[in-house]
Amino acid sequence: MISFIIPAHNEAGLIGLTVSALHDAARAAATDGAAGTGEEGLGTGGGYEIIVVDDASTDGTAGEAATAGARVVRVDKRQISAVRNAGAREACGDVLIFVDADTLVPAAAVAAAAAALRSGAAGGGAGVDFDGWVPRYARVMLALMLWLFRVFKYTGGCFLFCTRAAYDATEGWSEDVYAVEEILMARALKRQGRFVIIKPRVVTSGRKLRTHSAREILWTMTRLSLRGLVAVRSRKGLEIWYEERREDVQAGAQRG
Repeated sequence: MISFIIPAHNEAGLIGLTVSALHDAARAAATDGAAGTGEEGLGTGGGYEIIVVDDASTDGTAGEAATAGARVVRVDKRQISAVRNAGAREACGDVLIFVDADTLVPAAAVAAAAAALRSGAAGGGAGVDFDGWVPRYARVMLALMLWLFRVFKYTGGCFLFCTRAAYDATEGWSEDVYAVEEILMARALKRQGRFVIIKPRVVTSGRKLRTHSAREILWTMTRLSLRGLVAVRSRKGLEIWYEERREDVQAGAQRG
């Protein structure tokens, strides 16, 4: 069984479509393989669950998620690692796939992840595409990031998968940090076995890049690079991720 775990805070505008896309992807991957790419199907009889961990939302996130067919777990953490761990504790699957609330996952990615785990990998991730317009500097940064991730076997947090056994062995996502948790999780999973970056990409929102200036983004990245883990021990200085979300005029545009 596969458990999809989605952390969400005030995502009423996107969560329904994210959950619906996962239902479609899981069903298609289970029956048809990776949408014509030659990958095998899930090999699980189509068994899966979708858990949305509603983290102190003040909008209709929980209702939208439930209507779309997810099981909703409510927490009050305001820390992405803790929210993902809360979902994992509720999950029944022996495969865990962590997906961000603003990310669309195709059947090819689900099937490729399942195939990687069947072949003995402990975990892995995927490359990403943005959902719409983003500044040119962001596209350059994305190309570099994807190359580095593929070479050094890291992944973004919007799509990360692993076996339950590997997850348990790592003791879960680090709750000592408020950002870069996906890098630490990838490192921990590598100690349990092979970590694979699958070829199919997921589509994630570029809203932070549209709603924050280049100066804000680059200053945050520079600060993290210079200070390392010290810079992510609290939410201070991580407003890009934890401040009240700014309005994105292109919100949901890629979702039709």
